[in-house]
Amino acid sequence: MTTLPYGSALIIGAGPGISGSLTRRLRAENIPVVIAARNIDKLANLVDETGAIALPVDASDASAMHTLFAQTESRIGAPEIVVYNASGRVRGPIAELDAAQVEQAVAVSALGAFYAVQQAARRMVPKGKGAILLTGATAGVKGFALSAPFAMGKFALRGLAQSAARELAPKGIHVAHFVIDGSVRSDQRADPADAPDSTLDPDAIAQTYVDVLRQHRSAWAWEIELRPWVEKF
Repeated sequence: MTTLPYGSALIIGAGPGISGSLTRRLRAENIPVVIAARNIDKLANLVDETGAIALPVDASDASAMHTLFAQTESRIGAPEIVVYNASGRVRGPIAELDAAQVEQAVAVSALGAFYAVQQAARRMVPKGKGAILLTGATAGVKGFALSAPFAMGKFALRGLAQSAARELAPKGIHVAHFVIDGSVRSDQRADPADAPDSTLDPDAIAQTYVDVLRQHRSAWAWEIELRPWVEKF
């Protein structure tokens, strides 16, 4: 039996990092989970390990997102937890960036998040229950040089979260934005031996997501900032 007040979950933009850790935590609570990504081949090991259901989606496409939610609903019921982890990133000098690549990057980070929130709200508001978690980054608080498209998308994501929280919280929907302020460790990015815990542990991030899901509505957080203990403010 789950200790969480929700019974099903959809994670969009899934991968082996934060999404993988969160999938394991939710499945440990016996919550059915759909994990969605553009390329679901990379999710095979996670599916085998957890029993989660993998579905393909182009998060930047409104009709594809509509289909994803419909497919999710047919497989596990309307998702009561929706997590948006997808983001687009393209780097380079502003004067040299390709406009089409910038448009696609912002579409994934921002428009895709809007489509997810919209589809989630349509299902959650009538029930007066649900949680929408949006994964942000340092770039949503301060834009870095040579990273304008990422900053544009993440700033938009944060604005969406703030607006959606104000609109949907009074209707029983918990909207929370997570500022991931630092590098997340992975098999490709190990924690330096000479600087322990200088990167964010994805399992620790997932634990915070679960802690937010357990919050009582009298003290809901709309934004949580997570950083390693050595990260500069």
